[in-house]
Amino acid sequence: MLAIAFQHAGDANTLITDYYPTPLLKPGHVLIKVVAAGVNRPDIMQRQGHYPAPAGITSIFGLEVSGNVVAIAADVQTLNIGDPVCALVQGGGYAEYCLANAQLCLPIPDHIPLIDAAGLPETFFTVWSNLFDRAQLQKGETLLVHGGTSGIGTTAIQLAHAFNISVITTTSSAEKCHFCECLGATTAINYQTHDFVTVIETLTEGRGVNVILDIIGGDYFPRNIKCMAPDARLIQIAAQQHPKSEINLIPFLLKRLTLTGSTLRSRDDTFKAAIAHALVQKVWPLIAAGKIKPIISHQFSLSNAASAHTCMEKNDHIGKILLIP
Repeated sequence: MLAIAFQHAGDANTLITDYYPTPLLKPGHVLIKVVAAGVNRPDIMQRQGHYPAPAGITSIFGLEVSGNVVAIAADVQTLNIGDPVCALVQGGGYAEYCLANAQLCLPIPDHIPLIDAAGLPETFFTVWSNLFDRAQLQKGETLLVHGGTSGIGTTAIQLAHAFNISVITTTSSAEKCHFCECLGATTAINYQTHDFVTVIETLTEGRGVNVILDIIGGDYFPRNIKCMAPDARLIQIAAQQHPKSEINLIPFLLKRLTLTGSTLRSRDDTFKAAIAHALVQKVWPLIAAGKIKPIISHQFSLSNAASAHTCMEKNDHIGKILLIP
């Protein structure tokens, strides 16, 4: 099968298109004929040498796919040959065929094209797990989402809005601000022209926000603390600017703040299966009803994966970038 991997860390040109053995079935898994694969920031970090695949995982890139089931392990009872699915995987998505744990294969919501469904798993698993499980985000609270037009951002805005949560977001242009507000953000702040700390202080009349979902890190960390209300929760899921930050512990003590972080890829399949179950029960009906949708920005051919990575690194996208075998 045709697939994308790399030989050494580097820029997008280090990606290699080559032929690899089609994955062999193993217990609890299915083989998917890939229709589309999502491109995610962890793919960029893996290519750069900052986020290696877990031990025993294929060197082929890709953490999410959509497609049709073409082979099923003998112990799998929940899927049939030909079923259209989208799936969260630990690797192997940038390929014509991909092996997936059957528990992490989700049905395609009504009215969502099979190609577009490749943009669902990674961001929806991540956002649900972090905002609604770890942070216990509640109706009536205020959420701050940094990077509102990223795949994570567009997902977080829509999910929070669907659950009657007020959303403030930051992004890099007036056009992107407008897009975020159309998705359901109450306010979108252009961080190129405004200080988000000052704007949030005004918007909340000094109270601050209840939950922050941050993919930036670096100097956003102390600024986030200034934006947090008493008992607020800061969820750090990436550090695109810089992994190191300076912290003043006094506000943490005085405001009883909580800081937590997570990565999804290394968690075991039992943990991920619980998220999959919650998504099917609580979120997939909202997608089927047209209240939430995957935001697809660009599509590239599988053999043009380098251009897809370059597009993401330039932040030339709003929503998800897909690869089509």
